[in-house]
Amino acid sequence: MWTLNNHPFYIFLLSLTGLCAAVWFGGAILRRYKRHENWVYEDFILVQTTTLTLLGLIIGFTFSMALERFDQRIVLEEAEANAIGTAYLRADLMPKTEGEEIRQLLKAYTAERILFYTVELDALPPVRLRTHTLQQTLWSSVARAASLQPDPVMAIVVTGVNDVLSTEGRSQGASWNQIPKPAWYLLAAIAICANLMVGFGARKFKGHQEILFILPIVISITFFLIADIDSPRSGVIRVAPKNLITLMQSLQ
Repeated sequence: MWTLNNHPFYIFLLSLTGLCAAVWFGGAILRRYKRHENWVYEDFILVQTTTLTLLGLIIGFTFSMALERFDQRIVLEEAEANAIGTAYLRADLMPKTEGEEIRQLLKAYTAERILFYTVELDALPPVRLRTHTLQQTLWSSVARAASLQPDPVMAIVVTGVNDVLSTEGRSQGASWNQIPKPAWYLLAAIAICANLMVGFGARKFKGHQEILFILPIVISITFFLIADIDSPRSGVIRVAPKNLITLMQSLQ
């Protein structure tokens, strides 16, 4: 499903356009209705400073949320590589034919997990389908071997394969866990209000409006950074499957 928070560049362009328009509207349109005889500039500065401070706090909290999710994806990628490596080693405890089958399946499964972290969003459904097929085949193979040899040694092998399947589910869940849309709506609303007040409160708008557009640019870059960190496979900053790639090289 197409969602805006999976496209940080679009968020940057949209926020830059909207916030610059807010500054211009506040300075060029709303200033015309300002009644100078009732204008208390000190009170306005107080409200404006409070709004900007609130915007900064919410941006900080949102950035912290995105960074926490990014760190979680890194940890889960490492856990997934460790689980696959452990299951690969435990396959030596199985009979030779069944063990070799499990090892080949784990090699193919590792390749698909690397693709999960590297492909674009549009190319992800075929990867998920192949991963699901390999999971079913892998579990069927180990379950068949366990039914023929129901002992504690085989239970260790089954536990290792089960950990492989469990870590994949947690990694998939972490890729879906992003900043909620209401948080983005709140950020956008406060940012628009803050930029309206910046344009409205400017002592001189015409001839000095260039410096007022610095704030929308800075906020838009911040929004882009938050969305980029929060998006698993879009933008510039991504979780690189270094552990899975190293594991694949060792399995070869």
